[in-house]
Amino acid sequence: MDTLTLLGSAAGLGLLAGIRLYFTVFAVGLAIRLGWFDPSPAYGHLQLLGQTPILLASGVLLICEFVADKIPWFDSIWDAVHTFIRPVGAAALGIMALGNVDQTTPLLIGLLSGGVALTGHASKAAARIAVNHSPEPISNWLLSFAEDALVPVGLWVVMKHPVYAGIGVAVFLVAFAFLAHAVWKFFRRLFTRGRGSAAFGRSSAA
Repeated sequence: MDTLTLLGSAAGLGLLAGIRLYFTVFAVGLAIRLGWFDPSPAYGHLQLLGQTPILLASGVLLICEFVADKIPWFDSIWDAVHTFIRPVGAAALGIMALGNVDQTTPLLIGLLSGGVALTGHASKAAARIAVNHSPEPISNWLLSFAEDALVPVGLWVVMKHPVYAGIGVAVFLVAFAFLAHAVWKFFRRLFTRGRGSAAFGRSSAA
């Protein structure tokens, strides 16, 4: 496996796991179990994901996340709980899939997959908080279903065209860097507004 393919696969898996960790694990395992995807030796121990205990556990967690992700504000609580779980899970998934190339590769794969997952998780969580301020739930549901659809499409690209997956992740990271400032300003406005409301309430009470 050449370097571009390796990096593209690791980055792609990391991004998907950062957005939908349990769906990513379940989808890969189910595809292996049903014979839709036959991992090459380069993909290490991915066959383990097709075992019944892994499928059951990831399937149950997938259902929990699917439901939690459709409830405004509860989805943000779920994201907060998974701030560390998703990057660690993504790193483990990347190492399992691609970390058997040589002795130094597991560290590189773990850092890349975990780092991209953290970025994907942060962008997802920030988008959810922004959308949750909308009074209607439809925008939240549309965003959630779009994330659900991203996993199977993204996995197909990662497995079939890993270099393109790497390019897509690179574009996402650049966009995230530009949008991070706008997101920070949004949260700062919310915080300032909250402090202003609290100060007004105290002055009114006095």
